[in-house]
Amino acid sequence: MSTAPDTAAGSAAGPGPGTGPGAAAGAGAETGAAGGGEPQRLPLLALLALATAVFITSLTETLPAGLLPAMSHDLKVSESATGQTVTIYAIGTALTAIPLTAATAGWRRKRLLLTAMGGFALANTVTAVSSAYGLTMAARFVAGVAAGLAWALLAGYARRMAPPQLQGRAIAIAMAGIPVALSLGVPAGTFLGKVTDWRVAFLAMTALTVVLLLWITAAVPDYPGQERGERPRMLQALRVPGVTPVLFVTLVFVLAHTILYAYIATFLDDLGLGGNTDLVLLVFGAASLASIWIVGAQIHRRLRALTVASALLVAVAAAVLAVLADHTAFVYVAAVLWGLGWGGVPTLLQTAAGEAGGEHADSAQAMLVTLWNVAMAAGGVIGGVLLDVAGSDSFPWSVLLLLLPVLAVVLAARPHGFPARRSAD
Repeated sequence: MSTAPDTAAGSAAGPGPGTGPGAAAGAGAETGAAGGGEPQRLPLLALLALATAVFITSLTETLPAGLLPAMSHDLKVSESATGQTVTIYAIGTALTAIPLTAATAGWRRKRLLLTAMGGFALANTVTAVSSAYGLTMAARFVAGVAAGLAWALLAGYARRMAPPQLQGRAIAIAMAGIPVALSLGVPAGTFLGKVTDWRVAFLAMTALTVVLLLWITAAVPDYPGQERGERPRMLQALRVPGVTPVLFVTLVFVLAHTILYAYIATFLDDLGLGGNTDLVLLVFGAASLASIWIVGAQIHRRLRALTVASALLVAVAAAVLAVLADHTAFVYVAAVLWGLGWGGVPTLLQTAAGEAGGEHADSAQAMLVTLWNVAMAAGGVIGGVLLDVAGSDSFPWSVLLLLLPVLAVVLAARPHGFPARRSAD
C-alpha cells in the first residue's frame, strides 16, 4: 500500500505527470500540469488497469479465507494451518517491501509493474495446481513478495499520471480495487469454489492477471525509475517531520481494523448472524466504495479532516457493535459506518506519507507498505488470542481502545503529517 518510487521520482519538477519517454503514451487524456492550457482530465483507462491490479493484489491475499475447508481437505492439513496461507502472504510482503523497493528503484515503472503482476500469475497458478502444503505456502510467500512490489508502486503510479489537483482522486480510483475485492471478490471467489472447485477460483485469478498484463502493456504509460543518487534512504525518511506520525497511525489503525475484520465471520456467528456474513460484508463494501468517492473528491483540500472523520466513524461503528450488537439492525448500521470510515483510509494514509516524506517519499511509502502488512499479520494473531482468552465480544472494544491513540496522533500532527493546511492547496 504505497506510492513509493513514483512520487519521489517526479519530485524534482513537483508533483504531477511524469516526464520520462513513456509519459507521452498517457498524455492523451490529460494535459501536462505545466501546460497551463486545457482543463486536465484523468486517464481513466490506465487508472482502471491499476484498480484491477489492486483488486488482484487484495483478493489474492484474502481469497483463502473463503475456501479454507476445501483447501484444508485437499492439502491434508487442519483449517488453522491452511489459514496460515493468509499470514505467510502478509509476512512475504512485510519482509521484502523495503529491500525490493530499494533494489528496483532504478527500474522503469511499467517494467516493474508487469514483473509484479507476473509474480501473481505464477503464484496463483502454483497454488491452484499444488497438492503439497509446503509448495502452497511457498507460492503464497511469492505472492506476498509480488504484493510488496505492487503496493510500493501502484498509488504512486496513479498519482504520477494525474495533474496536481486531481492526484487524490486518481489514487482513490486506483484504490477502489480494495473494497471491491473484499465485498464482491471474496464472496464471488467463495461461491465459485463451492460450485466448482477451490482451484478454479485461483485459476480464474491467473486468467484475470493475464488479461491485465495485456491491458497494462497497451494502456498504462511508462515512467523512468530513480537515478542512483536518489535511491531510497529509510533512516533519513524517519527524520523528516511528519513521517513517523503517519507510520504510527498506519500501524495502529490497520491493526484495529484487522482484529475485527479477520474474525468478522466468527463475531457474527456468535451473534447468531453467521448466515448473514456475506450480506454484512456487502453492506460494508458498498459503504467503502462511497467512502472512496468522498475521499477522492475532497482529499486535495481536507486530508486532515477526512482522516479524523475516518477514525471517528470506525470508532463509532465499534462502539455500536460493542453495545448494541444484539439488535440485528444496529449490526448493519455499524457495517455502514465502518465502511464509510475505512474505505478511504488507504488513500488518505498513502497521500499523507507521500506528502510528509517529500524527497524521501519513496522510503516513507515503502515503510508504510511494510507496517501495513505487519499490522495485518499481527491483527490475525492478536485477534486469535483475544478470541481464545476473552471471546469475540472483545473485538469491538479492542478496536475502540486502539483508535484512541490514532486520533490523538492525528490531532497532534497538525504541523506535519496531517497538517491543517497543505502545500498543494
